[in-house]
Amino acid sequence: MTALSVRSLAKTFTMHLRDGVVLPVVENVNFEVQPGECVVLGGPSGAGKSSILKMVYGNYGVDAGAIVIRHHGEAVNLATADPRTVLTLRRDSIGYVSQFLRTVPRVSALDVVAEPLVIRGVEREEAQARARALLARLNLPERLWSLPPATFSGGEQQRVNIARGFITDHPVLLLDEPTASLDATNRAVVVAMIAEKKAAGVALLGIFHDEDVRVQVADRVVDVTAFAPKVAA
Repeated sequence: MTALSVRSLAKTFTMHLRDGVVLPVVENVNFEVQPGECVVLGGPSGAGKSSILKMVYGNYGVDAGAIVIRHHGEAVNLATADPRTVLTLRRDSIGYVSQFLRTVPRVSALDVVAEPLVIRGVEREEAQARARALLARLNLPERLWSLPPATFSGGEQQRVNIARGFITDHPVLLLDEPTASLDATNRAVVVAMIAEKKAAGVALLGIFHDEDVRVQVADRVVDVTAFAPKVAA
């Protein structure tokens, strides 16, 4: 069964501060992602890559089309799902690594990473042990693990973000520029982690501006410019 299917997806933004001007973003977006496959959204900045990723996660509403996720063996259309179902999908079936970590005051990096497992019913000690292993693999200094990530550097925060996103076994994982703030050593670690997710049958959909990383991880590149709205003559 296909892990993720995007069908006839369309999105516009209404510019309320500009007299309600409607700005078309993408239309007729169609692609699928199979288990064990990494599909990369390609195209220039502003083509709509991040908008597509945010629609697939449910952060943006859609104007038309379907986003079908495999959820406990059944097909669920996230585009029309109610908020409670979207939250359940995020807990169990679709993970997300964004470009930016939403820091929580006074919560340690270790607990930020462990939280997705705790929410899913894993004992806190086991969740923290797995979080420690990931933070160590991503070369985050152990002295930082007990500290809130708000004061970390961009690269350190991103490693916490990656660990948090990769710690679960979601069957679908979205990646929005996960290696953007990383040095070469940690980019290589993330490439290896992506390969392991693919080997485990996870379906990955991502955006990678780093060409070296994109070449290493992509099974297919979907050119988002093909979904540019048609301009009326």
